[in-house]
Amino acid sequence: MNKRKSFRQGLPAALVILSAAIFAFAQDKLNTRPNQAGTSAAAIDEKGADVKYTYEFTQPKFVIRHIVLEHDAAGRGTVTFERLNEDTPIIEKIELSPTALGRINAAWQALQFLDSNTNYQAEKQFAHLGTMRIGMEQGTRKRVAEFNWTQNAHAETLVNEYRRVADQAILIFDISVARENQPLNAPKLMEVLESLLKRNGLSDPQQLVPLLDDLSTDEHVPLIARNHALRLIKKIRGK
Repeated sequence: MNKRKSFRQGLPAALVILSAAIFAFAQDKLNTRPNQAGTSAAAIDEKGADVKYTYEFTQPKFVIRHIVLEHDAAGRGTVTFERLNEDTPIIEKIELSPTALGRINAAWQALQFLDSNTNYQAEKQFAHLGTMRIGMEQGTRKRVAEFNWTQNAHAETLVNEYRRVADQAILIFDISVARENQPLNAPKLMEVLESLLKRNGLSDPQQLVPLLDDLSTDEHVPLIARNHALRLIKKIRGK
């Protein structure tokens, strides 16, 4: 589905900013590929069956009302997200970095997901914050677990990692929209990026360096945003 161009026309600045900010929750231009060391051996079973991982978030009243993230054992996949009052979902390719994939694999392994029937839903309900679903499919085995709040540390770690992946992917998409059609939104997006960076809200900030480097020399973007991009590169590289 390639509705990207038509969707980008006239996208309100408020939605662009809020989409990243609400989910303190990619990307077809990121070229970092996980190496073999970054992929857990547990991602493939003894028979060599490929694994498919999924994460889904739904809250119809949020600016980003629906997110579906899918990836394989190597961390390659897609993120699909839908905005409030928009009928057209946006699909972007993602490629998890070895670092992010390692953290995600560790959480899956700790859950022993396919061998467990644990209910991750806490007694206390927080349905207003949205519903999350995590799933794994390996060969003929498949399981999906749903909850809106959990006290299981490994399940919480997993959804937080996936939220960071989604936030990073959506932010990259919004920056691309701004560069092509709404360059005056770029300064605000740099502020959003810095806010996410400060609170560890990004999956792997190192993946953003090539994009920020390119942005810093884009004369279609306001100078304040270009200078901010350079400062963010220094912060990321200093981590």
